[in-house]
Amino acid sequence: MKNAFNMIVVALSMAIAFAIYFLWMGDPSNFADAATKHIPKPGNVMGTIYTGGFLVGILMGLILISITFIIERFLSINKAKGKANLEDFIKKIQTHLVNNDIDSAIAECDRQRGSLASIVRSGLEKYQAVKNDSTLDDEKKMLEVKRAIDEATNLETPLLEKNLVMLSTVASISTMIGLLGTTLGMIKAFAALGGGGTVSAQQLSTGISEALYNTAGGLIAAVLSIVFYNYFATKVDNFVYMIDETILSVTEILTIKIKK
Repeated sequence: MKNAFNMIVVALSMAIAFAIYFLWMGDPSNFADAATKHIPKPGNVMGTIYTGGFLVGILMGLILISITFIIERFLSINKAKGKANLEDFIKKIQTHLVNNDIDSAIAECDRQRGSLASIVRSGLEKYQAVKNDSTLDDEKKMLEVKRAIDEATNLETPLLEKNLVMLSTVASISTMIGLLGTTLGMIKAFAALGGGGTVSAQQLSTGISEALYNTAGGLIAAVLSIVFYNYFATKVDNFVYMIDETILSVTEILTIKIKK
C-alpha cells in the first residue's frame, strides 16, 4: 500500500508537471515563432522557462513530488502526536499510574490517540492482563509488559520515518538532473559558437536558457527536499526520544506496582 501511494504520487506529479510544461508554458501564444517555439515573446516568463527543454518538466515534477511528501509528513507526524499536548498527556498518565488508576490511564490514551498513546495503551492493557496471573512471577509479568510495549513501538516508529527516504531521493536526483540539463544547455551554446560563420543568437540563447533554467530547477527541488528532510528527521528524533522517556517512566512505575 505504501509503495502504491508513492507510485501514484510520482505518476500524478509528473503528469501534472508535463501538462503544465507542454500546455501552459508551451502554449504558442507565448512565442514569437509559434510554430517552432524557440523565441519567447519579450518578458514572457512561461515561454522563457519552456526553452529550458523537457528536463524542466521532470524537475517541475520532482518539485511537486517534494511538496506532496512535505505535506504528507506534516499531516502524519501531527497525527502521530495525538490530539492534546504530549507533555500534558504524559503528566496525566504518570498521575493516574501513581494513583493506581489504570483504567483512567487507558481512557486517557483513548482520548489522546497517536503513536505514543497507542504504545502506552498496549503496555497498560498487558499489565492488567498479567498483574493477577499467579502462574507468573513479578519479573515475568514485567517481561510480558515490556514485550507488548516493544511490539507496539516497532509498529509505530517506522510510520514516523515513512517517506523521508522519498525526500532524500528527490534531493539527490534533482541535483543530477539539473546538472545534466546544465551540461546539455552548455553543449548547445558552445555548438552555436563553434559552428563557424555568423553566430546564431537564437541557438546561443536557447542553450544558455536551457542551462540556467535546469540549474535553477534542480537547486529549487534539492534545497526544498534537503531542508524539510532535516526538519522532519529532527522532529522524528525528538518524538522518538520522548517516546523512550515515557516508556521508561511507565515501566518504572508499573514495576513498583507489581512488586507491592
